[in-house]
Amino acid sequence: MTQQSFRCSPAVRYSPEVRAALDDGRPVLALESTIIAHGLPRPRNLAVALELEELAREHGAVPATVAVLDGQPRIGLDRAGLDRIANQDGLRKLAQRDLPLAVATGASGATTVSATAFLAARAGLRVFATGGLGGVHRDWVTSQDESADLPLLARTRITVVCAGVKSILDVPATLERMETLGIAVAGYRTDEFPGFYLTSSGHPLGWRVDDPHTVVAAMRAQDALDGPPGALVVANPVPPAQQLDPALHDQVVADGLAAAELKGITGQAVTPFLLAHLVGHTGSASLEANLAAVRGNVRLGARIATAWAATDRTAPLRTAG
Repeated sequence: MTQQSFRCSPAVRYSPEVRAALDDGRPVLALESTIIAHGLPRPRNLAVALELEELAREHGAVPATVAVLDGQPRIGLDRAGLDRIANQDGLRKLAQRDLPLAVATGASGATTVSATAFLAARAGLRVFATGGLGGVHRDWVTSQDESADLPLLARTRITVVCAGVKSILDVPATLERMETLGIAVAGYRTDEFPGFYLTSSGHPLGWRVDDPHTVVAAMRAQDALDGPPGALVVANPVPPAQQLDPALHDQVVADGLAAAELKGITGQAVTPFLLAHLVGHTGSASLEANLAAVRGNVRLGARIATAWAATDRTAPLRTAG
């Protein structure tokens, strides 16, 4: 196996486990920390953080949960670091644009998809597992509200395993935007884009991959073609038996949109209102669907990271003909 080459960034701090894995060319999987700090209630958030890290290890990869603590970007957290992310009050939610200010002011915060992808790629990691991506928000024409995840992924060479985007967003507009930005998207064993809480959003995809080795082949082809440094999104659906009931989902979202209109909620306030409405009116069902999606993405991400680390990237790509 060819040792993975990477350059330690002086701007980040690696956990001993992650640094040793990178030195040895072993697989490493990046994980975001926002779900721990802002996505789950205490004390379950810490239990889930530990569970996700153990899932990565069980499937062959060293977990590297990404966060910023006291102004220091961290690639991999020890138990004390995970405990801080799970339990410290006042932690910021950091997107990529926030990182310079967080570093300069010594702030602590959990990293969103954009910040995690940026720091992970900067640190030499190639695979990142998360729940769902941000996207184009409803009523974009008037609000111009689009997640920072998309433009960041358009300029970052990393493979992101996710369950699509949250179904409360404008899914077709998000897919169109990803196409415009040059972000490659493939369904994992599916021909339709997942709907995060739902197995399918109902929108078709042009590409599908059925095993981690095909994903790795696409990653190698990205490097060989040497095009713009965009991401590869592997859209991995939540299993049908673990999805939120589609009829309940559609009814609650419709009710939420009607409630937002009645309350005069518009623009950027619509999405957080809809998300809170969905969670509040589906009880634990939406939370469990969320966690099922994240677990599946961590398992798959670890398998892709393992296949990537085992690939001899000095060997030529297979070509047809």
